Amino acid sequence: MHRPIIALLLLAIAGCAERPPAPLRDEAAFGPVSMRLHPVFTRIKDWTGDDVPDGIEAMVEFQDAYGDPTKASGRIIFELFQAKARQPDPRGRRLANPWIGSLLSQQDQQERWNRASRTYTFPLAIDRIDRRQDYVLTAQFDGTDGRRFFDRLVIEGARTPRRDSTTAPTTREAAR
Repeated sequence: MHRPIIALLLLAIAGCAERPPAPLRDEAAFGPVSMRLHPVFTRIKDWTGDDVPDGIEAMVEFQDAYGDPTKASGRIIFELFQAKARQPDPRGRRLANPWIGSLLSQQDQQERWNRASRTYTFPLAIDRIDRRQDYVLTAQFDGTDGRRFFDRLVIEGARTPRRDSTTAPTTREAAR
């Protein structure tokens, strides 16, 4: 008579035991779900050290379902446009033929991956780029899994500060 009660108590205790979490089976959660042209690291760049800009260094970041940077496989098409101020679509005239960046091979991955920023780096060479002008850079990613991502970034040119001629400088030469 006590045996069925003991068996029921053991089953109840076993049912209340904490179960280990089920393993994550959704491997797609670690693949890319979004892409962006990194707004801090993407910029006009001088690769030759002659103080003349040679193009744009595009830094592309992919994120997984958890919002963490991740790697991706596919190709990216970059386009550069003049910027139009105060327009819903800031893209003006296209300035160059599109650049195609590959992330298809292991060599592509090794050459492009930047461990420090956890982004892919693409040097987009273009003549006649002016640091003082604003540009719009677009990127379209076509993944090997059929996913497609798009982003655009307005790259603001460096502005030279202007002195107001009505205001005198506040520093003065020391009297001798």
